[in-house]
Amino acid sequence: MKKRIAIFASGSGSNAQKLMEHFKRSNEIEISLVLTNNAEAYVLQRADNFEIPTHIFDKNEFYKTEDVVGLLKNLEIDFIVLAGFLWLIPKSLIYAYPGRIVNIHPAILPKFGGKGMYGDHVHNAVMAAGETEGGITIHYVDENYDEGEYIYQARYRIDKNDNLEMVKFKGQQLEHQHYPRIVETLVKKIKK
Repeated sequence: MKKRIAIFASGSGSNAQKLMEHFKRSNEIEISLVLTNNAEAYVLQRADNFEIPTHIFDKNEFYKTEDVVGLLKNLEIDFIVLAGFLWLIPKSLIYAYPGRIVNIHPAILPKFGGKGMYGDHVHNAVMAAGETEGGITIHYVDENYDEGEYIYQARYRIDKNDNLEMVKFKGQQLEHQHYPRIVETLVKKIKK
């Protein structure tokens, strides 16, 4: 029986796409569901391209009901991957999936993390601070933004002439290279 992953995303979903591509031919692991809080998110089209079911939810459903947890349990989801998902994960979901929710952050935590630190906000803060290195952090998710235990970090050089697009590109290259591989390693350790 394959282990089943659910992806939560709020936007374009380039990391979600890399995960879908990575697990498409796997005999052990599948992406079983993509969930989003944004009905306009391009990640929905990406999921459709891979014939992966989707679920769109609002704040009320996510924070005031057990519907999302119930859906995940009904679909026998084993592991949750956040891929550009911008809302704080509710306690009920963390308790339902202890040590089974991971996120990728576009900086070397603990620097440049926390509420509001996502996407270009992070890259701009890194550049404004005059950092000579950027990077990514893959971490477990807890009840606070970007504070869960670190699983993996990777770095890239920031050159003096790099603009926002260059920094973003370097970070995305690392994300796409490492996130599917790390997720696969973690999911394979789960006892079904």
